[in-house]
Amino acid sequence: MVDLRSNVVLIGMPGAGKSTIGVLLAKALAKDFVDTDVLIQRRASCSLQQIIDREGYETLQVIEREVLQDLACEHTVIATGGSAVYARDAMLQLKHSSRLVFIDVPLTILRERIHNMDSRGIVMKPGQDFDALFQERWTLYHELADISVVAGGHSQESALALIIDALQMNHTNAINPDK
Repeated sequence: MVDLRSNVVLIGMPGAGKSTIGVLLAKALAKDFVDTDVLIQRRASCSLQQIIDREGYETLQVIEREVLQDLACEHTVIATGGSAVYARDAMLQLKHSSRLVFIDVPLTILRERIHNMDSRGIVMKPGQDFDALFQERWTLYHELADISVVAGGHSQESALALIIDALQMNHTNAINPDK
């Protein structure tokens, strides 16, 4: 059975490297690149944090769901926002044309990487801290992912190589399901 899903969708926490690795992955695989956070900002004509500050995190989630549902692309690496997994229906729709790759980075490393929690535009419920957010989303990422790559402690180049290897192995298994 040939895997006809030509897109690769990167999911994971803020700070996991989805956008940065996504650009490198698109170049390595000769695919286009789309960052859904940029599409959200373009649609709203303001930053993610401004959407949250002005209209609440729920409005950001509505726009994010619409952007994800409106995606119509082939042969594209798509970096999603960390909260994309809350739009489960849109993510399941994406799975028809895409392989979902969870870039799994430990909480301790994410804390070291993120220094702009108050301005980054992270979807969090009132009173929720980053640790609780990590626990909540980690399960959702694993449920949706076709491939999970533990990338914590790796350089961008090393994480990129791990993802490419996992995609090739996943593609081979889809073609030869007995392996």
